[in-house]
Amino acid sequence: MTRSRRTFVSAGLLLMFMLAAAPTTSAVAASNANLYYVALGDSLSTGVQPDPNGLNRDQTTQGYADQLYATLVLSMPQLKLQKLGCSGETTATMIAGGICPYNGSQLAEAVSFLSAKRGSVVLVTIDLGANDIESCGSLTGFDQACVARGFASVAANLPYILSTLRAAAGPGVPIVAMNYYNPFVAAWLLGQAGQDLAHASSSVVDSFNMLLGSIYSGFGVPVADVATTFHADDFTIFPPVDIPLNVVLVCQWTFMCAPPPVGPNIHPTVVGYSMISNAFLAVLPPF
Repeated sequence: MTRSRRTFVSAGLLLMFMLAAAPTTSAVAASNANLYYVALGDSLSTGVQPDPNGLNRDQTTQGYADQLYATLVLSMPQLKLQKLGCSGETTATMIAGGICPYNGSQLAEAVSFLSAKRGSVVLVTIDLGANDIESCGSLTGFDQACVARGFASVAANLPYILSTLRAAAGPGVPIVAMNYYNPFVAAWLLGQAGQDLAHASSSVVDSFNMLLGSIYSGFGVPVADVATTFHADDFTIFPPVDIPLNVVLVCQWTFMCAPPPVGPNIHPTVVGYSMISNAFLAVLPPF
């Protein structure tokens, strides 16, 4: 091979290497395109908190989804948060509508968004089911028949919701859920009857979280263990206040022990939402 031909071949190989190594315009555009974290569910997903008059403020920027997003965006600057949850949503109304302000249901809105942004959604979180049973209990007792109906509703509706979300999001998008803390252990502070109720509520919430866990497991959905984060079953007396640890944490991390008119309110404080966010972070897959 002559020197001129060797030079021509070398130059050609160098050009091919440079073209292969250089990002295309579409690749650069893709790298700068928006990515989305979609938060679905009930009032916890929207960051509800009571105002000084005890009225629930919706769509705050202090919820677990907001705090989780604030962490994730540090490594994904192009990430956007899309909150589609609604305060008061149950598994039934998520399918049928009636709670959210959408022209349809939250599930339909989620499917529309996930389908439109397919390929750009990197995470979906969901907390759902608490409102199916929340109205069954108070600081004075539980309606067991109501609880049974709530369990049946979740068992019937949540699998449909998850299969619908998976079909819309695609097989590779992480869907991550959570179980629940137990706000009703705050009844412990009301004397012996309240302490009996706190223990009874623990059994109800444990069974409910087991139901959620079994459904999510069947769909390969990781579960943020909020119950363990809140030490939901830990009735160990916490010195020097002589109150069980789970009660102390519910009083610190929710508004259940706040004086009227703010409390009692089941929703978390800023710190409580932060603890829920941390529970999600502990089970998120790597991005």
